[in-house]
Order: sequence, then C-alpha cells, then structure tokens
Amino acid sequence: MDITKKNPMPHQRADVRNKNFNEVALGYDSETAIAEAKRCLNCRHRPCVSGCPVGIAIPEFIKHVAAGEFEEAYRVINLQSSLPAVCGRVCPQEKQCEEKCVRGIKGESVAIGRLERFVADYHNTHAAGAVKEVKKNGKKVAVIGSGPSSLTCAGDLAKQGCEVTVFEALHTPGGVLVYGIPEFRLPKAIVSKEIDSLKELGVEFITNVIVGKSLSVDELTAQYDAVFIGSGAGLPRFMGIEGENLKGVYSANEILTRVNLMKAYKSGARTPIHKAKSVAVVGGGNVAMDAARCAKRLGADNVYIVYRRSMDELPARAEEVEHAKEEGIEFLTLTNPVRIIGNDEHDVVKMECIKMRLGEADESGRRSPVPIEGSEHMLDVDCVIMSIGTSPNPLIKATTQGLEVNKKGGIVVDENGKTSIDGVYAGGDAVTGAATVIKAMGAGKVAAQSIMDYLALKK
Repeated sequence: MDITKKNPMPHQRADVRNKNFNEVALGYDSETAIAEAKRCLNCRHRPCVSGCPVGIAIPEFIKHVAAGEFEEAYRVINLQSSLPAVCGRVCPQEKQCEEKCVRGIKGESVAIGRLERFVADYHNTHAAGAVKEVKKNGKKVAVIGSGPSSLTCAGDLAKQGCEVTVFEALHTPGGVLVYGIPEFRLPKAIVSKEIDSLKELGVEFITNVIVGKSLSVDELTAQYDAVFIGSGAGLPRFMGIEGENLKGVYSANEILTRVNLMKAYKSGARTPIHKAKSVAVVGGGNVAMDAARCAKRLGADNVYIVYRRSMDELPARAEEVEHAKEEGIEFLTLTNPVRIIGNDEHDVVKMECIKMRLGEADESGRRSPVPIEGSEHMLDVDCVIMSIGTSPNPLIKATTQGLEVNKKGGIVVDENGKTSIDGVYAGGDAVTGAATVIKAMGAGKVAAQSIMDYLALKK
C-alpha cells in the first residue's frame, strides 16, 4: 500500500447510482479503517484538532481505531460531537481537520471523515446497553428548531442534567438534515438514529410547532429557564429576473424538501413533484449539487449547473462536484441567467443566459463576474431550480420584541451565542445564514456552555 494516499472509499458505480437514491459511498470495513488509521503520524501539536469546529480529539480516536478499539474511539468522538454519523458523511473535512493534517504535506491527508463515519456506524450497529443516567439539575431549556445546531445544543445540555424540549415546525425532527440533504448522501435512518440517542438522554421533541405562530419566544421565556434559537435559514432567494413566476421554476429548498422529507421519488408518494426532462440548476454550492443530482435521479435526460463564476470559484465540496460530473451533470460555468421564457400555458421552455468573465475581487474576496456584451444565448430547459442561497425566516424576529437582527436577517449574538434578550441564545444558520453542518454544531456547543454558565448564575 502507498501510505502517501488515502485508502479508497468504495462507491456505487456512477451509471447505477444516478438512477437510485441509495447511499453513494459504501463506507470502510474494519480492515480498511485500521489501515487508514495507521497512516496517522500522531503529531505532538495535533493541528487537525484546531481545524475541527467542535474540537474532537482526533488523534486519540484514530489511535483507538488503529488498535481495533472501535467503541473506545466512539466514546472519544462522542465527548464533543452528538452527531458523528452525520458529520462523517457531510462535513467538509478537506477544508477543516484534513486540511491541517501533517500527512497531507507530502501526500494525502488521513481520511478523518471516513474514519469518523466508520466509528459511528460501527457503534450504531454493535452498541448495546442502557444509556448512563444523568442527574437532573432542575433547569428547563427550550430549543427552537431541530437542525444540527439545535441537536448539538440539546445534547450537550441534556448531558449536563437539563430538561430539554425541542420545538420543530415540520412533522419530522432533524431540520436541514432531513429536508435538505438527499438520501444518497445522508440516509435518513442515520439521522433518526442520532435523534433517538438524544431521546435516550431525555430530550423531548415536539413537532408541528411553528414558533412565531403556534407560540412565541416570549411565551417560551416565561415557561423555561433559557431558550436557544436554532431555526436555520430556510427562506430561499431568487434572482428577480423575468419569468421566475412561470410553472416549472422552483427553489432548491422546495425540490429537496419534497424529495428528501416527503419521499417524492418513491412510487405512490403523496407529494407531487415536477419530473422534467431538461433541468437548469442555478448556483454552485452543495445545495445546487444536491438539487442537480436529485433531478438526474428523477429521470431528467439533461441536467445543467449554471454558475456565473469559473470552476475554480465553485463553492461546493470537491467530492460532491466530482460525483455530480461522474453522474452526468453538465457544468455551464461563467454563465448567468438573464430571463426565463415560457409558452402559452406558462410552462418553462427556455432560459436566456449570458456569458461572463471574471473582473476584480468583490467583498467576499472572489473575482466579480462581469457580463460579456453580445454573448446572450438560449438554453432549452423545461425546469429551472434556483439555488443561490437562503436567508433566516423573518417570522421569529417579527414576533419577538427586542430581538436584534442584522441587515441580512441573521440574529445578532455575542461570542457566546447570547442574543439581545436575557436568557435567549442562538446559533447556526439562524445567525450566520446558510453555512456548514459542523459550523452550526460548533455554535450549538458554544451556546450550550453559555446557557449552563447563565443557569449557574440564576441559582
């Protein structure tokens, strides 16, 4: 074996997986996991840990894997992460822990994410025995939303003795993990298992409750000792171009919710979904990749990623881009929509686009796309999916007096996750706008500790 390279991850073949919703990556077996773990150099300064937003003791868990001590490895991970099976699948390790791995200086980094996934899956398959009972501290905390930030906050608080109640607007807990990320990247049984682990700790989940309508933050603060807002960023953005109101134009959020949460890809599903033959997905992030790959699996002959910058600026994970290419998704970069054109029935039939070039860097540090005059052209499509970002839903702000938000609608918090209201904390996409699962989890951990500090002062 070449120790400068990662042990390959087995996958479904591209020409098979682009026709089903089964998980693409098949996971390491124990022999491969041990071999990969032995690539770790056990660096004294542990740089990989500094790249983990939740601070997992990475060398320690990998050392246990190398010794075949998989449950010990899980215990190390679980000290800092409530969602290891999720993180092992969807976190951008290549830009976090693995980016700082010393092994990566003269080869490929240790496959930290793949090992985390293996350990979590092993535990979920083999673990037995009751959860250790936690002594209750008499404090009650309400958590709004059940995405990664909320689940992390709830888990950390429950482990420290709090009575935690999670309020979820949808009929199934999990937030973006269940409505936003496709089954082929994150099986929903995995999310359900992680949530069951929190229930075993005593966390209560109440679904079909829209905070801001069903009840208010003010009502929660009157009933609970502290409140955490992790309501995510589920409000889709559109471009404001001509034709966006035509039949066949959707937000990625709607498509993904129907596919992931409501199982529209299954025969006999109760939710309708538009199964187009030629689909343009506007955007270049992970959500755009998910929407495009779902469209392909739903039977589209042609699926295009339409992105206004070049491949070098594409924000999606490299692995997701590579998988999309393998599955037959076509990338139309340096291209931007101008208008969407319909027929007499108001159905989408074409999208007019213009070619772009990269100019000076914008405020994000990326070079700004500039239209090339005279380069307008038509793209034959019967469906357009907008995936250009999301914002926090304004409902909680609109119904909560004194809650400060920024110009983008994100809840304003200090470095400890505290909002402008005493006893109310927030984290994740509700604060930052759409970001990664692991960053949301990191914010949930920070807020949980801050809540514990706050509750200690209230004694």
